[in-house]
Amino acid sequence: MALAAGEAVAAVTGGPSLVVAVGDLVVDLAPGWLVRRTIGLLGTSQKPALLMGIVGVTLLAGAVLGRVVVGGRRTGRSAFMGFGLVGAGAAALSGAPFSGLVAGVIAAATGIAVLEAALRRVPGAGPPAGDPTVGPPAGVPFEDPRVKASTRRGFIAYVVGMSVAAGAVAVGSRMLAGRGSEDLREQVVLPSARRTAGDRPATTTTTTEAPWTPMPGLSPWITPNDDFYRIDTALVVPRVDPSTWSMTIDGFVEHELRFTLDDLLGMDLVDSAITLNCVSNEVGGDLVGNAVWTGVPLVDLLAEAGLESGAQQVMAWSVDGFNAGFPVATALDGRTALVAVGMNGEPLPFRHGFPARLVVAGLYGYVSAVKWLDRIQLTSLDDDGYWMPRGWAKHGPIKIASRIDVPTGSRVLTGRQPVAGVAWAPVAGVAGVEVSVDGGPWIACRILQDGAPGRPGESWVQWLHTWDAEPGVHVLRVRAHDLDGRLQSPGPKSIAPDGAEGYHIRRILVV
Repeated sequence: MALAAGEAVAAVTGGPSLVVAVGDLVVDLAPGWLVRRTIGLLGTSQKPALLMGIVGVTLLAGAVLGRVVVGGRRTGRSAFMGFGLVGAGAAALSGAPFSGLVAGVIAAATGIAVLEAALRRVPGAGPPAGDPTVGPPAGVPFEDPRVKASTRRGFIAYVVGMSVAAGAVAVGSRMLAGRGSEDLREQVVLPSARRTAGDRPATTTTTTEAPWTPMPGLSPWITPNDDFYRIDTALVVPRVDPSTWSMTIDGFVEHELRFTLDDLLGMDLVDSAITLNCVSNEVGGDLVGNAVWTGVPLVDLLAEAGLESGAQQVMAWSVDGFNAGFPVATALDGRTALVAVGMNGEPLPFRHGFPARLVVAGLYGYVSAVKWLDRIQLTSLDDDGYWMPRGWAKHGPIKIASRIDVPTGSRVLTGRQPVAGVAWAPVAGVAGVEVSVDGGPWIACRILQDGAPGRPGESWVQWLHTWDAEPGVHVLRVRAHDLDGRLQSPGPKSIAPDGAEGYHIRRILVV
């Protein structure tokens, strides 16, 4: 009930959830190796697991506390006040000291009140003889008629009722906190007049000896919004009101600028298919996706602001305090870099950065893909983003990589079988993909890049090889090379500090 009360206060006031505030503190204090380990183990389930873990630990602490407080209520009161202070302190560190304090006080008071009511229903419970805080003087037996009249059934009914009530309050508070959020997003309409990045029309580029159609199990060329991976530091997705949102550009610029969402929507918007890849993606992993992003070219905004001599780095900040930076030279080298407002033809989903975010082709997200954009600051290269002190490399170019999607399982039938997948090599582009069976020669695959608006090299390709599968256990490997002549590294190399390397290997049983 204490946790639920904290959620209710957060929902009503718009302040931070105490559970989320503590979770944010855990994320900020966690060492880099632990973050990598949990992402590798849990992937996109990392955030829900952390929040459930905090709730679970709190409930476990409450269970332990329940064994102690029957003999002395002062311990229970002190424990709840301590938990309230922890939550309030975490909220203060997240930038909401007053609302966090209110939530902490109300949560602690609720917990104490529910505890006191529960203790009155425990047969034989009460302060020990001589407890100076409650009850008769020392040596006089404590007899409470309410306790004598209570029954085990009554106590269990109270506990069950309070547990159900706590769950209902918590769920209702979450629903209340998210009320109207989709209405905010539906206020935004992307203009229909848009061009493609690089002033190139949408094209269908294929390099195959014969046309082919992607088969079931192969990753689609465009990753649907709901299936696109999400890795960031926000435990709860920020719900930003587009009518009041604005973004500033400052730092080493000649003119400090501020843009509203209407300002951005009224500019020269472009569409560009860009593959984003999380630096925590293991070889063959699914923390990668391809989408058509709509936005304002970053180079246009920087030109309007005017760069001073000290402007060496684009440092972007999120509304929740996350920051990431990359060299200015990268933004100006001809690749697509957008202040994006749309994803796959619709306004950005909240979980992917609504109302605006950065998308930079060829860079891992940890140095570039700032969601819920608040500020773009031009700085020197001496300034570091969020992940640098946590053990990640200063620069994060995406590595050439390839993945086997088909066969979807570990078992196929004898005969001609498709082996297919995706490969990416931003920003040069994939020139070819090769497959090897059982360590044999590398065989060129057919590749397909379908309907690419903008610069084709910035998005992944689909590839296909038809395999004459013979009975037995076989090992499939895949590698790619780009248009600059660079070959995918065989690895193996772990994800730290600048991305994994290696060939994706699949062991297949042919029957």
